[in-house]
Amino acid sequence: MLDALIIGGGAAGLSCALVLGSAKNKPFAKNKHIAIITHQKTSHLQMALFNNVLGLKPETTGASILESGKKQLHDLYPHVEQIENEKVCVISKSINGFKVETNKNIYESKLVVIAVGYTNLMTIKGLYPYIEPHPRAAIEKNRIWLKNTNHLIENNLYVAGTLAGWRSQFAIASGSGAHVATDILTLWNGGKHVKVHDKV
Repeated sequence: MLDALIIGGGAAGLSCALVLGSAKNKPFAKNKHIAIITHQKTSHLQMALFNNVLGLKPETTGASILESGKKQLHDLYPHVEQIENEKVCVISKSINGFKVETNKNIYESKLVVIAVGYTNLMTIKGLYPYIEPHPRAAIEKNRIWLKNTNHLIENNLYVAGTLAGWRSQFAIASGSGAHVATDILTLWNGGKHVKVHDKV
C-alpha cells in the first residue's frame, strides 16, 4: 500500500515528487511510501526549448529536464520509488483509497496525483467522468482538464499541471505540482499548513 502515487513524469509530476521527497525528515512524512510512474513519452517537454524560465540556462531543452529531473529525484530522495516503462490504464476506488492498473502491474495507494498532459488522447479509464474542455486553451486545440477545485478532484484524488486547468507554461506546471505536494503534506500534518525549504 502506497501513501501517495504520482502519475506522470513531466514538470508537474516530478515537481510534486521532489517536494514530497524533500519532507522525509518531517515527523508527519517519515516512513511514507511515495512512488511516481515516470511515463514521459507524451510529455510536451519532449519538444520544449526554454529561454524565459528563471534559473534555467537559456536554450535548455525540455528533454534534458525530463532526464535530469529523474536523476535529481533519485540522487536526493531515493526513497521515492520511480516506476519506469509503465502506462496507467485504469484508476478505480478501493477500500483504502485507489487501485491503479498499468499495462504491467496493479498498485494500491491511499491518494493519487494525476499529472499527465492535457491532450484529448488521455485514455485512463475511471477519469472520464471528470473530463471537460480546457478552460485556458484554444477550443480548436481540443485540450482537456479534469474538473477540480484547487487541484482536488475528490477526496485524496488530485490533479496537477495543465490537466488541472493551468496554462501550458513550464513554471506554471511545475508550481502546480509543488502546490499539490504541499497540500498533501498539509493533509499528512493534520491540516496544519506545510512548506519545505532548504537553507544555506
